[in-house]
Amino acid sequence: MSLDKTDVEKIAHLARLSIDENDISSYALDLNNIFNLVEQMNEADTSNISPMAHPFDAHQRLRRDVVTESDQRELFQSIAPKTEAGIYLVPQVIE
Repeated sequence: MSLDKTDVEKIAHLARLSIDENDISSYALDLNNIFNLVEQMNEADTSNISPMAHPFDAHQRLRRDVVTESDQRELFQSIAPKTEAGIYLVPQVIE
């Protein structure tokens, strides 16, 4: 696929881009290079390649689930403005 000046102007109009008249030829060249690269990539044989969920075949290292802090619930609720039955009471914001 090859783009010319009118194609670049149409693309710029659709994208609502303002481009300088002197830059249209360089944009056309850049876009043609991109299309050529995509065409080369489409020609690559990928029939024996399985899709990947992630480019790295790695597993997430998980840390041990160990309690590292003491329970301070009573302390925090003692300084809260309002609590009841172990929960914090806040003003109603939705009617």
